Amino acid sequence: MTQYKIPVIPGDGIGPEIIAEGCKVLDAAGEEFGFDIEWIYYPHGADHYLATGELISEDTLKQLSAYPVIYLGSVGDDRITPGVLEKGILLAMRFYFDQYINLRPVKLLRGVWTPLKDKTPEDIDFVVVRENTEDFYIGIGGRLTKGRARDVLEVHRSIYNAKFELDIETDSEEIAYQIGVISKEGARRVMYYAFNLAQQRGKHLSSVDKANVLSDIYGFWREEFATIAKEYPEVTTDLNFVDAVTMWFVKNPEWFDVVVTPNMFGDIITDLGAMVQGGLGLAPGGNINPEGTSMFEPIHGSAPKYKGKNKVNPIATIWAGAMLIEQLGEKQAADSIVRAIEENLTTGKVRTYDLGGSNTTSEVGDDIASLVRNL
Repeated sequence: MTQYKIPVIPGDGIGPEIIAEGCKVLDAAGEEFGFDIEWIYYPHGADHYLATGELISEDTLKQLSAYPVIYLGSVGDDRITPGVLEKGILLAMRFYFDQYINLRPVKLLRGVWTPLKDKTPEDIDFVVVRENTEDFYIGIGGRLTKGRARDVLEVHRSIYNAKFELDIETDSEEIAYQIGVISKEGARRVMYYAFNLAQQRGKHLSSVDKANVLSDIYGFWREEFATIAKEYPEVTTDLNFVDAVTMWFVKNPEWFDVVVTPNMFGDIITDLGAMVQGGLGLAPGGNINPEGTSMFEPIHGSAPKYKGKNKVNPIATIWAGAMLIEQLGEKQAADSIVRAIEENLTTGKVRTYDLGGSNTTSEVGDDIASLVRNL
């Protein structure tokens, strides 16, 4: 029997409840498909931070880097200033492990209502590949009140370093500035991943940018996309401005198969994708480093007002678990989990409140685990 050791960070709010159900379903899949998981729990989150002052240490990151995958619940707590936990834990891990791909399936499962009139599961089945380490999310910028100042801003990545020495003068009462960076190395590696994924699916890849206005940064993205496209003549490509693509996601989602996008636009359009597929409770995500440590999580937050109530939908977390074991090479088991989720939704007997039911988080997990064993 194959043995896996998988770190788990349940996190905050509803995180421990939904992660418990994800682990339950993955254990059931292991029983059926011949693998065993040893879960290794890490305490990092709000309670740990309030007790110790630690977000996540270099030593912990080094420990986690020994594993190919991490299972994450959710991060965020009302007791702590917004952004502290998210930046200090979630983004710290993404950058440390160089998880340069954010992978988001946008798939309408049978038995789920979509707000898009007359659209069916055959119409909504695409994947968004979001660049995950660059753009305006590199986190460098500042503020200046009236006068002059110098600022030195630096970006350190595994694939390059960059330094910006700024001389700033303004007669405005106050200005704020943020620098976005797209590198050739960063753009090309995520685009190659997207093209290879498109080859495995419908051989159609759509790129998203805003090159008509932000021509330097996103014009560069568009140029690199066009260059790489020449290496994949069998893949049909198209170019989309981000404002237009939000319209087409709603009007004609069937046009899309694989979508590749810079970081900021990907953050926006994947939340739209979540609603297209039925809501945040059904939306999983992966932060991928194909050569290193990847991390899988639901894309929703920690929902602290529901903490301990055993009522939230665990399906996004369970589906993220399916993505996790697929990353480990257990595709059959991953597919069985998605089928079990779809059977649960189609039957409609065991559902949480957001899907019109009255069942608990753990009852949904029990049902899906049972379906994995019996389908």
